[in-house]
Amino acid sequence: MTRYTKITTFEPTLGRLENASQLADVQSVIEEFRDVFSVDHMVYHWVNSKCGRLGVGTYSGAWVSRYIQQSYIRIDPVVLGGFQRFHPVDWKDLDWSSKAARAFQADALEHGVGRQGLSIPIRGPKGQYALFTISHNASDEAWAGFIETARRDLILIAHYFNKKILDIEAEGVVDPSPVLSPRENETLTFLALGYSQAQVAHTLCISENTLRVYIESARYKLGAANTTHAVSLAVSRGLILL
Repeated sequence: MTRYTKITTFEPTLGRLENASQLADVQSVIEEFRDVFSVDHMVYHWVNSKCGRLGVGTYSGAWVSRYIQQSYIRIDPVVLGGFQRFHPVDWKDLDWSSKAARAFQADALEHGVGRQGLSIPIRGPKGQYALFTISHNASDEAWAGFIETARRDLILIAHYFNKKILDIEAEGVVDPSPVLSPRENETLTFLALGYSQAQVAHTLCISENTLRVYIESARYKLGAANTTHAVSLAVSRGLILL
């Protein structure tokens, strides 16, 4: 891959991002940044936006459709691993050991996502969780050199993208928090206290299948990527008290 050198030539692009007034503008800017850094893909993905899984980026339409159709967000090691971290994470350091994760990785490679990747977790107001990702087909050595040089600039740019998206989608941020049903509230409360799903079902005198319905309903209302994320959002928004 072309070796990135620290430059100030992306400042005009950063200015265009600051002046963007709609998502179409942000999409154009992320395509421009991809070219500035000479990588295959650059993506901003607001995982739990109330407006849906909001994002801009350069993945192919075929891959985006495939990702949604297969509900890959539930097993994607990048999404799940990023939620557990606060610092940029190289994809090689994530857990790809499960059969589902390996199948997902093979599918992503087939759709041109790239074998190397770096994802930057971003946290915002009211439990917002987003990821800024770059990916590329490169050797381990070339990728390590690129990340060493570009990492700091990428972190800066990631937060500029997040701020702009929050500005554009402000209505989605200030909307009232969703109302959980009493059962959904109880379910998330016990999970937050460290109960297993079997223990929660026993405590509430319901089947585990019924419990999973409550968990999925709460997860959908909160726009959470998974159960752990739903519990975290419920706590951070004050929807459950421990």
